[in-house]
Amino acid sequence: MTHALGIDIGGTGIKGAVVDTETGELVTERFKLFTPAGGEPQPMIDTTVELVKEIPGADEPIPVGIAFPTIVKNGLTLSAGNISDDWIGLDGRGLFATALDRHVDLVNDADAAGYAELHFGAAKGVQGLVVLTTLGTGIGSAFIYNGVLIPNTEFGFLEIDGEIAEARASYRAKEEDDLDWTQWAARLQRFYTHLERVFSPDLFIVGGGVSKNASDFLPLLDLSTPIITAVHRNNAGILGAAAIAATALA
Repeated sequence: MTHALGIDIGGTGIKGAVVDTETGELVTERFKLFTPAGGEPQPMIDTTVELVKEIPGADEPIPVGIAFPTIVKNGLTLSAGNISDDWIGLDGRGLFATALDRHVDLVNDADAAGYAELHFGAAKGVQGLVVLTTLGTGIGSAFIYNGVLIPNTEFGFLEIDGEIAEARASYRAKEEDDLDWTQWAARLQRFYTHLERVFSPDLFIVGGGVSKNASDFLPLLDLSTPIITAVHRNNAGILGAAAIAATALA
């Protein structure tokens, strides 16, 4: 089966579309609803169900993959990235599967983006270590070594200079602190320099919606490691989640 439903749930919005998992292209337009304030489990699940009803073809018996802003192990949500702590320790996969009345694959959102870039984008065919970061409400990360995704890295939660990295360097931090591109790039520089020193990557990939403005901040960074934008930007989570779901049922 080549079509699958991909849903990307974040701290700000919930997005979804039907995907052709052979080509990595969206079959439908991308639909979006705002994440309920507070990020509590039941309102988020209800909003996801509402979103799915809006997507043409989503009611067909196709695989469903959900990218989610937590550590995900065996379907359990073990952290809470910019959503309610009530998610910690829940059977997230089971809750969404029950609400949508079908099998669901649940995966960390940045890992889903990494999977999309690995198979359809900037990391395809790249040897060595690739570190993808998604800059948005928080900072997500995906760790790819010689074409293999290593899940649940959560580099946005690294402590740098006594502060959590995403609290200083996420795109939300840029907006909340009213930083210009140069000021924000200085914070990103500290984050990426730390990653470079610890992991010696061969390539950085930057994703998330702000990657469309990459020319405003990437040239301001001084790194030894090449740093490029994700091919699929803000659609990567949708594509990756759908592709993972299709592969799981293949």
